[in-house]
Formats: sequence, C-alpha cells, structure tokens
Amino acid sequence: MSGHSKWASIKHKKGALDAKRGKTFTKIIREMSIAARIGGGDPNSNPRLRTAVDKAKAVNMPADNIKRAIQKGTGELEGAAYEEITLEGYGPGGVAILVEGTSDNRNRTVAEIRHLFTKNGGNLGTTGAVAWLFERRGVVLVDAGGADEDELTLAAAEGGADDVEADGSVFQVFSAPESLSAVREAIEATGIEVQSAELTMIPKTTVEIADEASAKKLIRLIEALEENDDVQDVSANFDIPEQMLEAVAS
Repeated sequence: MSGHSKWASIKHKKGALDAKRGKTFTKIIREMSIAARIGGGDPNSNPRLRTAVDKAKAVNMPADNIKRAIQKGTGELEGAAYEEITLEGYGPGGVAILVEGTSDNRNRTVAEIRHLFTKNGGNLGTTGAVAWLFERRGVVLVDAGGADEDELTLAAAEGGADDVEADGSVFQVFSAPESLSAVREAIEATGIEVQSAELTMIPKTTVEIADEASAKKLIRLIEALEENDDVQDVSANFDIPEQMLEAVAS
C-alpha cells in the first residue's frame, strides 16, 4: 500500500494549503455538526466528534466556529439539515472508489458526483458495489524521517494502536476508530510530530496501477471528487508506485 499511504501524505499537505484559503472549514464544520447530532456534543464521549474537533484545531479554526458547529448539531442553534451520503463506483483501471459526503440536497449531490465519475473515466455504481472492499480504521501518519520506529511503536501501543507499518517515507499507525484520539495523544506526548490523524476507509485489497496514463486519470478523478463541496472523504483501493504518484500529483 505504499502508493496509497503516500497519497494520504500528499492529501494532508494539500489540505494544509486549502485550509489557508478557508476551503476546508465548511467541510469540517459539517462533520462536527453531524457528529454532534449523532453522538452528542461532548468530544470526550464522542470519538467521531473528537476527531473532527482535532482536525478543526489543526487548521486553526477559531474556537467560536467550533462551538457553533457543535451547537448546530445538538440543536442549540439553528442550522441547515445535512444528511450523510455514501456513493460507490469505479475509476480507471477498475479501482474501487468510495465517496462519503454530506448534503442538504441529495439529488443534486448524486447528479454532481455521477457527472464527475463519467467525465473522468469512471462510473458510479449501486449501493454495496464496493463498500465491502473497505473497513473503517483510525490511521495516524508520521514522517519516517522524524521518528524512531521502536519509540513510535511503543507509544502507539500504549495509546491502544493495533499495528505500526513502515511504508516508504511514512509510518502508518492503525487503530480501532474509537482509539484514534488516544493513539494520537500518546504519540505526540513523546514529541513525535503527527502528519495527520484520520478516521478513514482502508482497502482490504488493492489494485496495482503500473502505467502513468491510468494513474493520471485516476488521480484527476479523485481530486475532482474531493473538490466537490459536499464530499467529505474519498477512499480508493489503488496502489501506484510512489515515484509515479509524486509525478502525477504534482
């Protein structure tokens, strides 16, 4: 999964740039509101909300914005009624793609996502088409050049992580979704810098993309999906060689 984890690292860097333009604020605010609506407004007892709040703080979102987003979710403040949407499809090379989003107009969002798939060489599938190929996990990424693997493994285990994998330029730390915040805190307590900490859908198997043309088409589709305002996360089961991925994503 070297190509897959490298893409997570690239997305993190792009996300930091987007945050400077305020692009990610809306998506994080929606996620906090939905998480609060489903699991309550206390981040300490709501792992999903805690993760969203951590993401908000990581992009320097003002505390008042975070508070209002949570209050809209719990009903203390008025807000738009967003619903969660999961769409499934295939990209170039037969890569399975899972799109998770939020919308106040499901028909509009589905039409937009279908258009993006078709325009970029993919096709939107039916419910259940690819979801079985993924499982939700907590994933912490750490720069391999800035951490000792033994120290990281020990800290991750103390936080409740299941596994640590060295993968090219990063370490991937996997955990159950409810353990993500504790794992991140345990790692950071040792002074190790965390690149990102996300709840994400991890592919159980991957599809190797060996030619640059297909890789370009696939990344173009994924980036187009991620640019959509209603899309929260895009998961795909590709494995593109790291050097090729860096070239096509630049």
